[in-house]
Amino acid sequence: MTRIEGVPTRSAGPLVRLIYRLSRRQLGRDVDPVAIYAHAPGLLIGYGMFEQATARQHRVDERLKALAETKAAAIVNCEFCCDIASSIARDAGITEEQLLALPKHRESAAFTALERLVLDYAVALSRTPTQVGDELFATMRMHFDERQLVELTNVIVLENMRARFNSAFDMTPSGFSDGMVCAAPEAPADAAV
Repeated sequence: MTRIEGVPTRSAGPLVRLIYRLSRRQLGRDVDPVAIYAHAPGLLIGYGMFEQATARQHRVDERLKALAETKAAAIVNCEFCCDIASSIARDAGITEEQLLALPKHRESAAFTALERLVLDYAVALSRTPTQVGDELFATMRMHFDERQLVELTNVIVLENMRARFNSAFDMTPSGFSDGMVCAAPEAPADAAV
């Protein structure tokens, strides 16, 4: 149960009903964030376009993006986001061992050096305030070109936006990871690099 009710399909306008159908087709179920955004149809449309534009970017390995998104969801402490991000991560090839190791990614042998770097970047971007130091960014530049940096940064900050929006409305998991390993929200002390 969220803090406010989403817009029911029967009360939604034709464009919002279309977005509900498209979202259901893509995710396999109705989800609270879409129904909550439907209270402001212009924002729902703009947000949907942003999500679609993000999904069309493929210059960065999907596994790396999924790891970064899942780490950001855990740091911002959004249970709904951890649920769906873990499902997306599994589909991208992230192992159960890696999902379980996310809170201690610096010490885990489950990640490559590049994966740890991307996770460090996700942590730095997800902190409040953001703390992307010159050294971290210079190391990122050694592995990613400008377009890839924009794509990866966008994925991480978009997940931060999703997680903060969903957390404000107290959205709970939707069952994307039922019966499977799921990344857990991290306490602030656990999120430090």
